[in-house]
Amino acid sequence: MSQGVFITVEGGEGAGKSTQLALLENYLTELGIDLLRTREPGGVPSAEIVRELLIHGDGDRWSPLTETLLHFAARHEHVSRLIRPAIAEGKWVLCDRFADSTTAYQGYAQDIDHDVISNLYEIAVGDIKPNLTIILDLPVEIGLERARARKSGGMRYESMGIEFHQRLREGFLQIADQEAERCVVIDGNQPVDKISKDIIVLIDQRFNPRRA
Repeated sequence: MSQGVFITVEGGEGAGKSTQLALLENYLTELGIDLLRTREPGGVPSAEIVRELLIHGDGDRWSPLTETLLHFAARHEHVSRLIRPAIAEGKWVLCDRFADSTTAYQGYAQDIDHDVISNLYEIAVGDIKPNLTIILDLPVEIGLERARARKSGGMRYESMGIEFHQRLREGFLQIADQEAERCVVIDGNQPVDKISKDIIVLIDQRFNPRRA
């Protein structure tokens, strides 16, 4: 049995990750790819409980370190119960956010030492790493306007100051620059269908799913 493919989509608030993952899921399903679509924080019942703690409440509800630990607690559940078994079975896993979000949100935007995040990754995740990470980038003001208009789920991160979101955007771009082989930045300030086409071209070039 061939090893599965692990694809993550990242970006700031209102970047359109969920929309693009749904479109990618439709495309790959039509090709007969055995896949699952999931999200972080969450993805499995135990991690969804932690998600509720993280996305609701005031912006300063948690200290940055506590928040980091909560994310990795949820991620350990997600990886061990869902992602790792699916990849071992040869499935494609499409994930709305993964550890790069922790690096960007808690590392770059909230000043948690990156060595702390790396050590927690090794403990909680181990050797699982995305084959491809798509980062949807767009101006902070546009993303926040979209997110607030959406008004779905918790708004804790959206309530944080503009400086936080600027650091967050810069963090994602730094991650992409440091791991250019894994990460691809796509302009998220384009029409939905254009972004989807760009992603499909990228997937076809990297993995040739039509032959899967």
